[in-house]
Amino acid sequence: MALPRFLTPDEVVRLLERADPGSEKGARDRAMLEVSYASGLRASELVGLKVGDVNLKEGFLFCRGKGGRERIVPLGAAAGRAVGRYLRDVRPRRTKKPIEFLFLTVRGGPFTRQGFWKMLKGRAAEAGLRDKVSPHVLRHSFATHLLERGADLRSVQLMLGHSQITTTQVYTHVSRDRLRRVYDKYHPRA
Repeated sequence: MALPRFLTPDEVVRLLERADPGSEKGARDRAMLEVSYASGLRASELVGLKVGDVNLKEGFLFCRGKGGRERIVPLGAAAGRAVGRYLRDVRPRRTKKPIEFLFLTVRGGPFTRQGFWKMLKGRAAEAGLRDKVSPHVLRHSFATHLLERGADLRSVQLMLGHSQITTTQVYTHVSRDRLRRVYDKYHPRA
C-alpha cells in the first residue's frame, strides 16, 4: 500500500496564507482551508457543515461522516478565528434567504465538493503547490502532523471518523528524520 501524500507544516502555512482574509472571497476560503486542516474533515463533511454544527466558544464542531456516523472534532484557535471572521463579516452578505449550510458560494448557495476542490487547487497553485494538494492531502496532513507530535492513534482515529483502527494505521508513517531522532534517543547502542 502506498503511503498517503501529505504537506509539511510550512507548505500548509503557504497554502493558508494564499487566502487573504481581507477580501470576502479570501475570508471564506481561509475559513474553509483552516477548518479542513484543523479538523481533518473529508471534503463532503466540510461542505456539509451547517452553521449550528460549529461551536466557536467551546472550540469544536459536530460532523456527520461516512455511513451517517456522527462525531465531535476539536477546532483549533486559528480555524475558530477564521470561521468567526467569515460568519461576522462575509456570510451575512452572501444570502438574503435563510440557509443552514456554513460555507456559501458567491451566489449564496451551498458549496459542493467539486467547488471546494476547485478553490483548493487554485489556492495551491498560487502557493506553488499545484500537484501536491487535494482535499484528502489536507486530511492526511492533519493526521500525520498530529501523530508526529505525539498524538495517540486512537484519538486520531476518533477525530478522522474511522470505524477501524487499521484504517488509521496508514498514518503512522513518519519522516526519516523523526525515525532517526527516536532511534538515537531510545536505542541503547545508537
